[in-house]
Amino acid sequence: MAEPVLHHPRLAWDGARICVRVIESGHLCAWLDEQLGLVLGPDFHRALFDSWDRLWWSERPDAPYVEAGLWRVRLEDCLRTRPDLAAPLHALIQEASARLGP
Repeated sequence: MAEPVLHHPRLAWDGARICVRVIESGHLCAWLDEQLGLVLGPDFHRALFDSWDRLWWSERPDAPYVEAGLWRVRLEDCLRTRPDLAAPLHALIQEASARLGP
């Protein structure tokens, strides 16, 4: 069976939204932090911590949207230079979404 075609901009948005949802939930941060480091590299490990810090200490009501935008750009840039990471990122997004629930 052929692998599905993954639309990188959509994958980046889905990943961005999941990162923000995980940070807001709090209970999966350590897990996602480790997985991002394994799948995308150490720069993403640090980026999640930075996002967590900004979201938890920000008083701006639009902070989650700002962080999602930053993550979208970060993930899209990553996929542009490393398209081979699309399938592992997609799997990570699906697993995180399942762990978060509805």
